[in-house]
Amino acid sequence: MKSLKVGDMIPEFSLPDQNGNIFHIRDVIGMKQLVIFFYPQDGSLYCTREACYFRDISDVFDENDALVIGISGQSVESHKEFAEMNRLNYTLLSDKNDEVRKLFGVPPDMFGLIAGRVTYVADRSGRIVYIFNSQTKVQKHADEALKIILLLRKKGMAATG
Repeated sequence: MKSLKVGDMIPEFSLPDQNGNIFHIRDVIGMKQLVIFFYPQDGSLYCTREACYFRDISDVFDENDALVIGISGQSVESHKEFAEMNRLNYTLLSDKNDEVRKLFGVPPDMFGLIAGRVTYVADRSGRIVYIFNSQTKVQKHADEALKIILLLRKKGMAATG
């Protein structure tokens, strides 16, 4: 399985969101910066911490024109329950057959038992500018992504102003 790297383009994909609507990545590329985080499982301790931290700082992502998307292999129904229970205010995508996880080349944890936890940050064009991979530093995923989003925003403002 080949993993995506910094400089690669976000691959084309479509998945159902927590409301059962089909989400097409092509509809948002070119519109916003993207933060796509793959997580192992709805409701687990670390995944809940990660998801809730993204929720807690979502206003800053919104203010900086970034779209946050969470992806894991659970069902639409599981995502809906997880989102409602934790008041998540961003898109969760159901990758039931791990097709998008494989498309990105997200590696499993070091023992191969748990789906990997990797966050990708892409600029407006869909080019990956940063990748963070850590099973245990769950809040750092959002912190690192936000740091890069703010840098992209600053560079964009310097380029236009």
